[in-house]
Amino acid sequence: MSLAHRSLATGAPRTRVRRSPETRAALGDDVARRWMAATAASLTILATPLAAHSRLEGVNNPNLLPPGPAVPVLDVAGYLTPGDVKRLTSIASSLERDTGVKLRVLAQAYPQTPGLAVKDYWKVDDNTVVFVADPGLGNILNFSVGANVDLDVPPSFWTRLANKFGTKFYWTDKGEQAAISAAVNAIDQCLREEPGRAKCLKVAEYDVDDGFGAAELASSPFQLFRK
Repeated sequence: MSLAHRSLATGAPRTRVRRSPETRAALGDDVARRWMAATAASLTILATPLAAHSRLEGVNNPNLLPPGPAVPVLDVAGYLTPGDVKRLTSIASSLERDTGVKLRVLAQAYPQTPGLAVKDYWKVDDNTVVFVADPGLGNILNFSVGANVDLDVPPSFWTRLANKFGTKFYWTDKGEQAAISAAVNAIDQCLREEPGRAKCLKVAEYDVDDGFGAAELASSPFQLFRK
């Protein structure tokens, strides 16, 4: 298991290197250790400066995980309504069925988080995108991107997504629910695009009032009644 990480807050440019399977395997242990460290800090290391992370203690609290089969959307902070959870779960399940990518959403308020426990709960692998929503980090959108997804999606997409819907200005104005829903919608649309240089160049718009992203709205049966 290996995951590729990036700092979204700094916006530092990153050269995209396509490694051979042999090279990636050789780097597996090191990347796995980095993923463990990130998750132990509730995955917050992905979007905030390193100085801030030195003040965060790792969390591993499986008691915050729901009983029964694993679900793709966990809201341990109460940002989402039951309807939101149902809709986002449907999007994540359809995306996994259609593309093989596992989008997993954790809405938390550090330190109230299952933290490292989500790794085994979700069976995180190279085809997994873990999206941690935590407004306490300033930018509410934080991502852990699986190695296979990292090869398919340009790093700039995650930075642009965080800068568009994750800023404190956005989520304090529109609400945590809107930021989370907008991000899930944009990720869903990005991962469904055909491979190529143009893939994920744009971050999908989101209609906060209707609760639909642009792609959802175009295919919604309710569009028939819109002028």
